[in-house]
Amino acid sequence: MLDHVFLSVSDLDRAVAFYTAVLTPLGITQRVDYDGKDGPPGHPDLKGFGKDNRMAFWLREGTVEGNAAHVGFIASSQAEVDAAYAAAIAAGATDNGPPGPRLYYDPRYYAANVLDPDGYSLEFTYKNWQH
Repeated sequence: MLDHVFLSVSDLDRAVAFYTAVLTPLGITQRVDYDGKDGPPGHPDLKGFGKDNRMAFWLREGTVEGNAAHVGFIASSQAEVDAAYAAAIAAGATDNGPPGPRLYYDPRYYAANVLDPDGYSLEFTYKNWQH
């Protein structure tokens, strides 16, 4: 449904290192660096992440309002949720809900939640009925 999302971060290098570690367990391993000078005037530099040749998650340096965004990433198994959560915590994220069922949504909804170094809410989610 969505083509791409831009997330403004306070430290682009730190964010690239963090998201590289966190997204790898989800199979999101492709990276693109876009030089803003190649775009229209004022276009920011972008660091993109994706898989299957589809770049959908982009970082740019800018104003951070950590509690203003929640991003949910698809996992293909509960094990991927667990691995992404562990990688996020190891990379400096703050726990915001350990891996487990989210019964308040659906008994088949398995997820983990963290806050990234800028305070953005991230969710790694496996919904078995979508696989």
